[in-house]
Amino acid sequence: MDTSDPHASDAAATPVFLKWPLRDLRTWVRHFMRAEIPVLASTAQALEELRAREDDIGPGDLGPVLRADPLMTVKFMAHVATLRRDEDDTETESITSALVMTGITPFFNRFGPQPTVEDRLREQPEALEALYEVLQRSERAAHFAMAFAVHRSDTDIDMIHEAAFLHDFAELLMWCHAPDLMLQVRQAQQRDPGLRSVLAQRSLLNVELDDLRQALLRLWHLPRLLIRISDGKHADHPSVQNVVLASRLARHTMKGWDNPALGSDVEELSKLLNASPRVTLAFLHKVDSASAPG
Repeated sequence: MDTSDPHASDAAATPVFLKWPLRDLRTWVRHFMRAEIPVLASTAQALEELRAREDDIGPGDLGPVLRADPLMTVKFMAHVATLRRDEDDTETESITSALVMTGITPFFNRFGPQPTVEDRLREQPEALEALYEVLQRSERAAHFAMAFAVHRSDTDIDMIHEAAFLHDFAELLMWCHAPDLMLQVRQAQQRDPGLRSVLAQRSLLNVELDDLRQALLRLWHLPRLLIRISDGKHADHPSVQNVVLASRLARHTMKGWDNPALGSDVEELSKLLNASPRVTLAFLHKVDSASAPG
């Protein structure tokens, strides 16, 4: 990501979007390693309110703001990774511990007023709406993953929650930098509801977003445990299965519980939770009801 100006606060008057797919995974990674990462307007506003009283706040005040925004989360954790010495094998596993390590004033010195996705996509309302849908899906996936982890008495509950929340951050980046291409992917799947996401991505983007996510997590040196739990292509570990299934269920139930793919999701989840499919489906409805607003 672009680190040339820590106080770069104003997005270009006319954002430059990618109109054609880049050649391959390596080229996409190179692009996003240099690209600015915008954050949600609500995040940018909350950070400025906290900046105004930085002498009176601590990690407990700042942490929830960062954790609520997957783009700000990866932006901050990637920065924290650059502060570790090469010989330092320890890893900061949480945002709170990372803030303790960096300090509040150094954080604000490094992160000036942030560019926002709302400014960047002001002339792309359809893309902005799609980005909000991905954010909602990410929150839903994190809620499912947390419930599954608690049910299983897993020891890495916080990291499982974070991995599910960050699962689709590469898609968020794509909506910010290549909205027209992402709209083509969406339209292709609308024309052919049976078209798998990975096939549409390969055809129209020349990359699978899961591969892009994992490559960026590794190059930004995010915690190794987070990278392992996020890697759905090595889903032999229960924590990975948790994140994959939580993300899949969040996608398939966003608009209701009648998606034809739901049956196989519930079947797989029942094995992970060691429960019958009927009990598992009832559990899912209970979790979903608990997360509903109001």
